[in-house]
Amino acid sequence: MKQQRLEQLADGIFSIVMTLLVLDIRLPIGEATTDMGLGILFNQLAPSFASFFLSFAVLFTYWRAHHFIASVYVKNIDNKFTMINSLFLFLVALVPFSSHLLAHYHNLQSAVTIFSLHTIFIGLVIFWMRFYAARSSAIENEAVGVIESRHSYARILFPVFCAILAIFISFFDLQFALIFLTLGILFNFSKQSTRLIFRILNPFLTVKEI
Repeated sequence: MKQQRLEQLADGIFSIVMTLLVLDIRLPIGEATTDMGLGILFNQLAPSFASFFLSFAVLFTYWRAHHFIASVYVKNIDNKFTMINSLFLFLVALVPFSSHLLAHYHNLQSAVTIFSLHTIFIGLVIFWMRFYAARSSAIENEAVGVIESRHSYARILFPVFCAILAIFISFFDLQFALIFLTLGILFNFSKQSTRLIFRILNPFLTVKEI
């Protein structure tokens, strides 16, 4: 598969998956005759909106990381890179399922754990993709500085770090676990977060730049 076709496939899957997330937001069965009644119906949708928001943020985080790896960092791809990418897209395609599960069973610790584990697996696979692209002799890369390279690793691993902590927190407080995971994902978007994330994860980032 040519690199351009792989990028197009990934962008297509991400766009479809992100769109599918909104299908879980449906008005509950019932008829509202007053503003208060309509407010009650909307209140019942709060878990679906929250799950949509969190899932969309996770997908955008890893789409951005994938775009950097496949479109900016690597100049060519090989069969192993394609297979890792396929596994990554397979996990991405399952996000609507874990998002739906979280929306409808947000009060269960197992649902929070499954969603968090899903986030972890996606993050670890794209970390594997980034690591393989940096280390493989068959793939030619753009020149990237050591600090910039480690920052990119940190941005990939930070959601994984947050999801692991969210699983631990969920045993004590489900709502706080989801708030923590959401804020962690959003914090990862800001430029100011890079330096702090790097300081937190720096002991684990021993990958040498090629």
